[in-house]
Amino acid sequence: MTLAEPAAFFTVDGDSYLPGPMTRGPWGAAMGGQIVGGLLGWGIEQSGVDPEFQPARLTVDLLRPALQEPVQIRTSVQREGRRIRLVDGALVQNGRTVARASALFLRRAEHPDGEVWSDSVEMPPLPPDSAGFPPEMPFLIWGYGATTAGSPGIAAGEWEQSHSRKFAWTRLFRPMVQGYPLTPFTRLAFVGDVTSSLTHWGTGGLRYINADYTVTASRLPDGEYVGLAAQSHYGSAGVATGSATLFDRHGPIGTSVALALGQPADAFQPVHT
Repeated sequence: MTLAEPAAFFTVDGDSYLPGPMTRGPWGAAMGGQIVGGLLGWGIEQSGVDPEFQPARLTVDLLRPALQEPVQIRTSVQREGRRIRLVDGALVQNGRTVARASALFLRRAEHPDGEVWSDSVEMPPLPPDSAGFPPEMPFLIWGYGATTAGSPGIAAGEWEQSHSRKFAWTRLFRPMVQGYPLTPFTRLAFVGDVTSSLTHWGTGGLRYINADYTVTASRLPDGEYVGLAAQSHYGSAGVATGSATLFDRHGPIGTSVALALGQPADAFQPVHT
């Protein structure tokens, strides 16, 4: 007997995508940034990319709130060369672009010899009992900061109780669009938005909402988990930038950066599923 595929974040209706209740984010009635970025990444991937090309960079601009209403995806190829392919995507709602993305694909080739310096950072171990989460769970963020064991959820306790480096393992439990399996690129597009909460969460809670995020990758993540290790947070006059190193179960794969704006203390309202 085959288990039924879990409900996706979106279903297809003609040329539109209908968001389900799990798409709602923590900043009001709009979709979460990770959902917006995940759908844009999925749409860009669907536009058709040679498998010899590595998705090396994705930038998502969160231009205005994406409501829980039907959306359309518009993609266009900006450059198609022998070694470089650049694809743009736009999320359109009620005739307006609510978010856009730019994805850079680079052709894989023989890797150069020699060693190049890079900072050393290690992730905490993967969460225990990875198969024991409830089936209705849309995604998991297992955060570390106050303890070495970490805890599931949005990691408020872990991150608010500690003024130390923060980490997170993330896992998507369901497809982005019904009828289409999850791909490593969709997982990568999704996780970039977590960079903001990971790097901007302080002892007073999450006081910043991100306006964009960028992920870079030397290779696609392998496995269901994608990890983030905070690298920096710099803020002044209500503007902040945060960066993290991205991991899969084998080690570091790339980086992520999120720019954010200061918000009132009660603006962040996590949705509990």
